Amino acid sequence: MTITRELLIGGKSVPARSGRTTADLNPYTGQPYATVAAAGPEDVTLAVDAAQAAFDDWAALSPFARRAIFLKAADLLQERGEQAAALMAGEVGGTRPWALFNVGLAANMLREAAAAITAPRGDVLTAQEEGALGLAVREPVGVVAAFSPWNAPLILGVRSVAAALAAGNTVVMKPSEDAPIACGLFVADVLAEAGLPDGVLNVVTNDPADAAQIAETLIADPRVRAVNFTGSTEVGRIIGTHAARHLKPAMLELGGKNAIIVLDDADLDYAVDAATFGVFMNAGQICMSGDRVLVHESLAEEFTARFAAKVAALPAGDPAEPTTVIGPLVSAAAARRVAALVSDAVAKGATVVTGGGEPSGAVHPATVLTGVPADADLYYGEGFGPICVIDTFATDEEAVTKANDTDHGLTAGIITENGTHGLRVARRLQTGIVHVNDQSVADEPQAPFGGFKSSGYGRFGGRWGIEAFTNTRWITLATQHAHYPF
Repeated sequence: MTITRELLIGGKSVPARSGRTTADLNPYTGQPYATVAAAGPEDVTLAVDAAQAAFDDWAALSPFARRAIFLKAADLLQERGEQAAALMAGEVGGTRPWALFNVGLAANMLREAAAAITAPRGDVLTAQEEGALGLAVREPVGVVAAFSPWNAPLILGVRSVAAALAAGNTVVMKPSEDAPIACGLFVADVLAEAGLPDGVLNVVTNDPADAAQIAETLIADPRVRAVNFTGSTEVGRIIGTHAARHLKPAMLELGGKNAIIVLDDADLDYAVDAATFGVFMNAGQICMSGDRVLVHESLAEEFTARFAAKVAALPAGDPAEPTTVIGPLVSAAAARRVAALVSDAVAKGATVVTGGGEPSGAVHPATVLTGVPADADLYYGEGFGPICVIDTFATDEEAVTKANDTDHGLTAGIITENGTHGLRVARRLQTGIVHVNDQSVADEPQAPFGGFKSSGYGRFGGRWGIEAFTNTRWITLATQHAHYPF
């Protein structure tokens, strides 16, 4: 039976004012999984009304009371692991291991946010004036607009709101049209059950055709004081432009063209396993996925053979099957886009080592290419699917040059048994994140997560997330009367 969900505004489930709805499709079957309300600009305004009305009380609530809500929400989320796995399989084609990883990390993000609520915040400053006390304090900004993506729906849905709420802000969330429940309404359900007051988190779902108007309306509202967006670089540029036009800070975590570098001192078995995970987890639909595997020429032949064999054996198909590794992409159109990248590369001289061919619905075969030329669309374009390119290098200098030859700069992995060697290479990469002796996909709730160059700016995680959603104020207290020249 198809699920039906409405907007969440002021703690109440309400239809769109227009009465419109939109279908939320199961990518594996192509059939409707859910029907959700399709908001218009008037609904966005009502959601901001509710968030603004709830702000003063939420910001004034005891930090210990706020912390208790986040800790309870973390426990509730973990208790709902099976429900989350079924939801992610039906809504975005997520495999069970990926869904349970989402649950675990998202729960820990809530716990980290809880810890941040009662952590020390601010500074005591030296003062020029005798007898004066200077303070730098961090205070909530007000209403935050949060845009959450579909690909890691629980992780990124929670991340889009957790730090903002922990800092004392209220939020209007616009979840992806491809996962309005998993990365929006489900997250709000858990927080509401944990005791989050009405109006503190509001969720506005929409038809894909209305996405631009909804986003612009939300960001333009003068009561919205900060914005965060996770998604493609293309859309991120639009969001960032809207925010800049209205002089609002924006935190943007965007796409990547990430490299996994296999140095000459790598353990080959470990390198194959690490690269397979880094490229093909969630069918490559992770901003941190390894699009490129750069292998030292002394290891390239053997690595390629072993890697291709392992990739070819990855189980693909129905995300509901517990053994499936390569599930469907978010849509059949997404699978056709990946197939077009492969076809273009091959037409321009690339070789398919394994995979390729036509997708089956939304399922695209796990694909490895070599010899991709610079004029192929895939060379600089983000694959965002079960696809990667193997390239070789002779020196560390060449590896660094190739890894940095992209407009993006999100993450990288360096496989080596020599930590100092790996660190030397890591320091030269133009990324926000790099993992030595590991692949490119990793996230921890206390770490500063974000990109460089066209992969965005700002940092989620730990104290950096709290700083992103607070206003730093300078406050002084004079303990004696000042002397004035007139």
